[in-house]
This record gives sequence, structure tokens and C-alpha cells, in this order.
Amino acid sequence: MRKKTSGVRSRKSTIIVRTAPRDRRRALLSFDGRTEQAAIGRSGLSAMKREGDGATPRATMKLIGGFTRRDRVSLPPTLLPMRGIRRDMLWCDAPGHASYNRPVRAPFAASHETMMRNDGLYDVCLVMDWNISSRRRQAGSAIFFHLIRPGYEPTQGCIAVSLPAMKRLIRHMRRGMAVRVV
Repeated sequence: MRKKTSGVRSRKSTIIVRTAPRDRRRALLSFDGRTEQAAIGRSGLSAMKREGDGATPRATMKLIGGFTRRDRVSLPPTLLPMRGIRRDMLWCDAPGHASYNRPVRAPFAASHETMMRNDGLYDVCLVMDWNISSRRRQAGSAIFFHLIRPGYEPTQGCIAVSLPAMKRLIRHMRRGMAVRVV
């Protein structure tokens, strides 16, 4: 017999991201009793996210899946759907384009991000459902959960953690898991 639940998520089903004390561009990420340091957008958090504002959306976003540079990173097992990054993989960030906030392939003339980066930020790149399942022009694109720059430099609006932290977290991640930015 299955135990009934009150509809409240267990603490293992939500990752909480809070602004760090004294620096609005850094965050503390909590999950399953652990706390990890993270970087967030250069403009801190925003409830009114706009394309190019450098802010991380203050929202609850569900994990959709992710990408990894299999030639550079080996990940532990995860229930999150992961795809290998190829050289022709891009992400459209042109608000006026029909593929806005969607993966696209090179060659692609409109504004985009390259998924296979030399700096390693997207060696593990998880896609959160920000402006994807219900898209609005100019509401922000490519809000990812990815690897961090040295010194915990701020992102363009994403959430970033170290590779060791990502490896600890990804073991527990699955499609639909919530990332709550408060």
C-alpha cells in the first residue's frame, strides 16, 4: 500500500538557489541538506526577466535535460536526459526569430550561442524551462544551469556551479525536477 502525500515536494525534489550575503551576483544552492556556492547573473535576480538584462529569473524552473562535452567530461549516472554536444550545436537568442530560445544547427545567421565552447562553461549544460514551453519574445533565452568560471564570476543570467558540485547534484537530477530561485 502506498502512503498518501499532501502534495508537498520532498526536499530531495527541489534545488533552492538564494542570493549569497553581501554579493547579489553569487548564490548559495541548497539540495538534500548540502549547500554549494554558485554564481548567478551579473545583475542579480529579477522577477521581470528581459533578454540581455544579465539577470537570473526569480522563478521556479523545471529541468528539461542537458548537454555534455563527452570528450572533456565524464559524468556519473543520472536520470536526466543528456545529449553529447557537437560542433554544429547552437542556441538561438534572437527574439525576432522563429527559433528563439531553441537549439539550432550551424550554419545559422541569426544571433545565437555556441554550445561547444572553448572556456568549458557548457561542458555540462542543463536546460531549465525558462521561456521554453511557453515562449514570449524578449523574455530571456538560454537560461542554463552550467559550470562556473574561475573566481565565481557572474553569468549572463544562468546558474553556475563547480564541476565537483555538478557531479554531486546530477546524480539526483531528473526531468521535471524544480530549480527554485528565491
